[in-house]
Amino acid sequence: MPGEVRVINIGLPIFADVLRDQGTPVVDVDWRIPGGGDSKLVAALARLLGPKAARIDAANTQVLGHLRASPIVRTIERAGAVIAGLGERTLLHCGPAITWDDMIDPLRRSATAAIVAEGWADTVAAAAELAQAGEIALKPANDHQTVVPMATVIGPSAPVYVVENAHGGTTAFSSINQGAGDAPWFGVNSDAAIQRLKLVRDVVGPVLAEALRRRGGIEILDLAAQGVAMADDVHMRVQATTNLLLRDLLPALLRSAHPLTALAADFLASNPLTTLNMAMAAAKALADAAAKVDGASLVTTMARNGSSFGIRLGNRPWVVTDAPPVRSALFRPGFGPECAAPDIGDSAVLELIGLGAAVAGNTPAVAAFLGGSADALALTQAMETISAGESDRFRMPYLSNKGSPVGLDVRRIAELSITPGISTGIVHATDGLGQIGAGIARAPLACFVQAALELDERIV
Repeated sequence: MPGEVRVINIGLPIFADVLRDQGTPVVDVDWRIPGGGDSKLVAALARLLGPKAARIDAANTQVLGHLRASPIVRTIERAGAVIAGLGERTLLHCGPAITWDDMIDPLRRSATAAIVAEGWADTVAAAAELAQAGEIALKPANDHQTVVPMATVIGPSAPVYVVENAHGGTTAFSSINQGAGDAPWFGVNSDAAIQRLKLVRDVVGPVLAEALRRRGGIEILDLAAQGVAMADDVHMRVQATTNLLLRDLLPALLRSAHPLTALAADFLASNPLTTLNMAMAAAKALADAAAKVDGASLVTTMARNGSSFGIRLGNRPWVVTDAPPVRSALFRPGFGPECAAPDIGDSAVLELIGLGAAVAGNTPAVAAFLGGSADALALTQAMETISAGESDRFRMPYLSNKGSPVGLDVRRIAELSITPGISTGIVHATDGLGQIGAGIARAPLACFVQAALELDERIV
C-alpha cells in the first residue's frame, strides 16, 4: 500500500469530504452528466461542440466584437416619434409577447397607469376596460429596439433615451427611470404613480434632453466601467455610476435656461437608479448589432414579463418558457416569497454584456443577497463557465482586475445545466404595493436547451 494518498474526486462531493476529514489531500472536480443525460441533447451537443464548432466559434467571435463597442446616449425624444411601430393606442411592455389576460397583476397596473398618463382614459378602471376590450395594442419592447426595466410599460408620449452604436450601425431606446416608491415600473398605479409618469415626461425628460445635447452625449458604458471599479454591478447597484453621470452633466445643468431645471435636479439627485435605463439601452444597442451575426450560439436577447421568460439567438424567433421566481432574495420586513411576483423586466440584457450577476463577486452589496462573498464569487465563476469571453472594459478589482464574463453560450449552458444568474428587484404579486425586495433570479434551463437543439438543426 502507498504511504501517501492524493485523490482527484470526480462526481459526488461526499467522497471528497470524507477523505478531507481524514487529512487526505483532495482535488474536487465539479463534473456532471452532459446535457442531463438526455440522449437527443447529448447528440446535438456532440455536433455543436464537434464538427460544427469551428463555424459557430467564428460567428461567436464576431458577436463578442459587437458586444465590446461603445454606444453613446445622444438625447431624449418622444417615444412615438423615434420608435418604429409605436403608434397611437400602442404600449410597449417588458419581456416576450403577452396578452392582457395573461399579464400578471403588476404589469397590468403599470399598463393602466400608462394609459391614463397618455390621456386615453380618465381612471385606471376605465383603462383596464380598454385593455381588456383589445382597444390598446400591446407589443414587446424588445421587438422595437427598446428595453424597459421591471414592470415598465410605455406609450407614445413617454420620453426615451436615444442610444447610438456607430460600430454596429444600431440605435436603441429605453425609458427614463421612474425612481423609488410609488412608481408604475414597480407595479403601482395609484394617483401618485401616474403623477410620477407625468413628472418624468413633462419635467425630467426635457431638462435631461437639453443637458445631454449640451454635453454632446454620454458614453454610458465607460461610466459603467468606472462604476464596476467602485463596486457597482450596474444592475442592482448603480449608485457610483449615477454619481459619475451627475458629475458629468452638472455643468450642462447649471447652464440650463429651462424653467424646471431645479425640479428635475431634485428628482435626479434622489434617484440612484438613473443610469440603469441608460446602460440597458446601450446594452440593447450592442445586442442588436450582435444579432445580425448568423450562426452564433451566444444569446442576444434575454427578457421576462412576469409570466414568461424568453431568449433569442441572433434574430431568430423567441424561445419561451415560464418566468422563474427570485430564490436568492432579501425581503423588506413583513414580506416574503409567498407575496412575490415572478422575475420580470428586460434588464437581463445587462448580463449579456458582462454586468449584473456577471460581476457579483466584485460587488459586496450583492453578496448580501447570496449569503456572503464566497457565494457571490461562485456566481461570477459560474457565469465564466457558461460564457464565451471576457470583457476588456468591465474590470473587477476585487478579483485581481479580471474582466467580467461576457457572451452567454447556449452550448455550455445546455451541456452543464448551469444557467445565468440575473440581478433583479422583486415586486408585490397582487396588491400594487411596489418593490418588496431584491435578489438573484436563475434563468430557467428549458429555453437554452431548446435554443441549442434548434441551432443544431439550422447549422449544417
